[in-house]
Amino acid sequence: MTPHPPVAVTGLGCLCAAGNTLPQAIESIFRSQRAPSPPRHFVTNHSSIYPVFEVADDFGGRDDLLRTSLLALAAAKEALADAGWTVEALRGKRVGVCIGTTVGSSMNNEFFYRSYLDGEHPPMLPIERYLRSNPASVLAREFSLDGPCQTVVNACSSGTDAVGLAASWIRAGLCDLAIAGGADEICRTTYNGFVSLMITSDAPVRPFDRNRKGLNLGEGAGMLVLESDELQRQRRARVRGRVLGYGSACDAYHLTAPRPDGSGLMRAQNEALTTCGLSFAELAFVNAHGTGTPDNDRVESRVFAERMPQTPFLSTKGYTGHTLGAAGAIEAVLTLACLEQGRIPANVGFEEADPELPATPVRQVTEVTGTAALSQSLAFGGNNAVLALGKGD
Repeated sequence: MTPHPPVAVTGLGCLCAAGNTLPQAIESIFRSQRAPSPPRHFVTNHSSIYPVFEVADDFGGRDDLLRTSLLALAAAKEALADAGWTVEALRGKRVGVCIGTTVGSSMNNEFFYRSYLDGEHPPMLPIERYLRSNPASVLAREFSLDGPCQTVVNACSSGTDAVGLAASWIRAGLCDLAIAGGADEICRTTYNGFVSLMITSDAPVRPFDRNRKGLNLGEGAGMLVLESDELQRQRRARVRGRVLGYGSACDAYHLTAPRPDGSGLMRAQNEALTTCGLSFAELAFVNAHGTGTPDNDRVESRVFAERMPQTPFLSTKGYTGHTLGAAGAIEAVLTLACLEQGRIPANVGFEEADPELPATPVRQVTEVTGTAALSQSLAFGGNNAVLALGKGD
């Protein structure tokens, strides 16, 4: 296969529990700082309290849009500003929008539905707000964009898939520039659903640790501005990174668990590396899915030990929680930022090695060499998605 040309990333934006901007988030994770807490936006009656990673409320609120779209909008504004774009300058350009999400904006009108089922006639504002809150459509509308516009809903690989798809738009000449990423919020329905699956921890998440008990949910958004070579060179834009390759594979093994032998993940890795001509030996590090659940961490560790035993890896979910459809995008942004700095943070929460896991993550801030890294997502339904990302200027 002839390697695909890399796609320039000229802007990055990130909004998560680690920080309201990418610089804030990077500062926090390199200090190994995190603060999961009980949910603040809803109440449940579980006997145990399952901590979550919520975004600070000062990211900017509006009554006409739901929280997921507001998260997406805030991160997109940061990414565009980082790339040096104004809304006015985008006019006349072919600009696409591709955003991953899962249940964002679709399960948080509980009180409206309860009132309606009780025979009441609640105001229609919640439904009108829901219909206006498709994340990709919101960005296209807010920035007056008329290029390709798609929301990707593919469980926890949605953000990774959205970035890979948007990069293919640039390569195919469908647009000159694309805003790509993911966004998701925490709501009571999602929270209770994960608790019912018994994969949620009542303590801060501990990816790859022997005593891991499950995941902590999180929320946020990660956005990348992708540009064609022609546009990037024309305006002499700074390149913060590159999307080198992308792979996707579904092992269809189980509704929620990954295939134990990791074959689906390995196929996605192979595709991501083959499409850009990289080998495992050339990778500086891997940003793992690393949910802190027994099955996920076991599969990833075995794949790392088999395919790249010398490559350092970590899970940034210890700082952000599992942000579902936003996870792959947030992690892609953090991966590019770490490539820029030539170092990766400690895999927070990891204290005791698990004898069942043949590979262990980094325990401290670690200097890395090389110009490429993998960011990978393992999703419900057996979906696996992997991005090969490269260093910028």
